[in-house]
Amino acid sequence: MMPRAWLSILGVVCLVPSACVVGTAIADERTRYCILTSAAVSVVGFALTLRLIPLTKAYTLKAGLFGLDINKKGSREGEKKVPESLGLASGVVFLKGLVDYNAALATICFMLFLGFADDVLDIPWRVKLILPCLASLPLLIAYSGGTGVVVPKLMRGGPLELPAYLELGVLYKAYMVMLVIFCTNSINILAGVNGLEAGQTFVIACAVLFHNLLTLSGPVGAVPLLRDGHLFSAYLMMPLAATTLALLAFNWYPAQVFVGDTFTYFAGMALAVAGILGHFSETLLMFFIPQIINFVYSLPQLFKIVPCPRHRLPRFDPATGLLHATPNMNVVNLVLRLLGPCTELWLCIRILLWQMACCLTAFAARHALAGWYK
Repeated sequence: MMPRAWLSILGVVCLVPSACVVGTAIADERTRYCILTSAAVSVVGFALTLRLIPLTKAYTLKAGLFGLDINKKGSREGEKKVPESLGLASGVVFLKGLVDYNAALATICFMLFLGFADDVLDIPWRVKLILPCLASLPLLIAYSGGTGVVVPKLMRGGPLELPAYLELGVLYKAYMVMLVIFCTNSINILAGVNGLEAGQTFVIACAVLFHNLLTLSGPVGAVPLLRDGHLFSAYLMMPLAATTLALLAFNWYPAQVFVGDTFTYFAGMALAVAGILGHFSETLLMFFIPQIINFVYSLPQLFKIVPCPRHRLPRFDPATGLLHATPNMNVVNLVLRLLGPCTELWLCIRILLWQMACCLTAFAARHALAGWYK
């Protein structure tokens, strides 16, 4: 096992016991048992992913599925063939733990297949927007929660005469479809740096997991529908975080594998499924603040108002080993423009630290605003 894999092992050793400590605060014995069982399954999934990635790596190289690291162009590392689509390994291991959840399994499996097909066939953007809609159909059918929103106290009554609960019906279902499309593509467009796709997924998955566990340990955990939703989400997030961490061991700078669209689509869909079937899609969006900013900032290029190259990456200077900002409109270049040139490793660390800060801010904001909706 490569030395840096020990960093991921340390991470999962910290993650799972931390989740278990929070899980022990849950009063319901059955719920607590389920959380601890899921933690054990996640540890096994982590070990299986670490073992499966080298095997998958050999087959993808043999099949010609590889790429060159453009951020290292002009250096010896930039000439290496890096295996693509290794998100397939973490995705397969993750799906093995969902055998009892047919709607979630069908939806996430479809996106895993789409991502792999995109890596192989280079699917056009217009098709990428349509297929998540089809993939979300089992999810929408399985959804049994409310189709409305709780109106903040300040907006109730008054000239609009808004009720405490506003029923949206089909509009809420349309919102869920748009959420699926956003989640499956947002991680994919905040990418291009070793460790960034897997890193941001790991941070968001941990944020969602601890939101689930904290909710389950509070008074909401006694409400059957909400309890089951957060418990289901925790079932998804714990193995997602564990398998992603194993993948990150191979994708961290300098990357030995690329995760590919296979991973970004599957991970985005897993997060969307957790938010929708867990009945906290609004809170989920708060954890996606960097991805929302990146999407909005990227719109002129995504809609071809501004020329959009295939790879919207920074410029690598072989003489200094630093990355410099280019005119491309995404957060990766924006960070370099605001904070100055840096190595690829530190660029990834900067963005992930920002992701962590945004998730912590989202936690604080959600609990601060909770009283506005009661």
